[in-house]
Amino acid sequence: MKKFVLFILFLLIPLITVNANQLIISHNNVNETIIREDFALHTSTPLFINEDKLDLLMKRIEEQVYEPPINAKLDESWSIIPGKNGQALDKKRFKQFFYNYFYSDVSFQIKLPMKEEYPKVDSELLADIRMNEIGNYVTYYRQANKERSHNIKLAADAIDNHVVFPGETFSFNHVVGKRTIEKGYKRAPVIVKGELSEDIGGGICQVSSTLFNALLFNGIKIVERYSHSRDVPYVPPGKDATVSWWGPDFVFRNELSHPILIRAQAMEGKMIIRIFTSDSVQKKEELKS
Repeated sequence: MKKFVLFILFLLIPLITVNANQLIISHNNVNETIIREDFALHTSTPLFINEDKLDLLMKRIEEQVYEPPINAKLDESWSIIPGKNGQALDKKRFKQFFYNYFYSDVSFQIKLPMKEEYPKVDSELLADIRMNEIGNYVTYYRQANKERSHNIKLAADAIDNHVVFPGETFSFNHVVGKRTIEKGYKRAPVIVKGELSEDIGGGICQVSSTLFNALLFNGIKIVERYSHSRDVPYVPPGKDATVSWWGPDFVFRNELSHPILIRAQAMEGKMIIRIFTSDSVQKKEELKS
């Protein structure tokens, strides 16, 4: 009887091993089990992979494992904080693994193939472009208006340390992002059709207007800019740049030979923007009128 039981257990052992139709994927918090037939095209002979399903699988995995690289930046004392490499799914290698699995009759267990992604702005680049100041502008605001002052600081922090490469376009709305309560923006005065009103993010047009005036030199092309429907007190008439998430944007393109660095600071009632680049850049011509 004992030998008979052992024989039965021996027969059952293959039933608890990994199924030959499975691809087991593991990587940190990612654990997926793929069934071969789920990725076959539904034809009379399932010899082809459903590429749409494979692309969706890779997209889902990528969302779970992607770590963006972090650019180097300057701290308040102008010291360089080094950047950090990121990582992403190596889709080419993953596809190779998947094809090998799909067209075999065995199960696979793999760790996800990853590749490093490097920051666009590293310490060496930042060291080269942080000293040669080629533009600046200062505007002033009333600190007593706490909500508006708060919004100005949030927007200034969002564009601070931003590097714009040659030929690259900078969009204020894209860089600052949507102004929402969740991101910390408050209701403050805005100008709508010539009338004062209140809205989330009121005051950030002072940041975009200050930036516009700091960039008025040859080598920077203003691509998109709109004035308010009435004069504003912080810049001369016609020298403002209004922005709105669902409306106007402030956009410029760097046509210099080197990247430019934006330093923005809102403190003690002053909105300060300074523009820097490499000493090797072609000599800046006189400021535009």
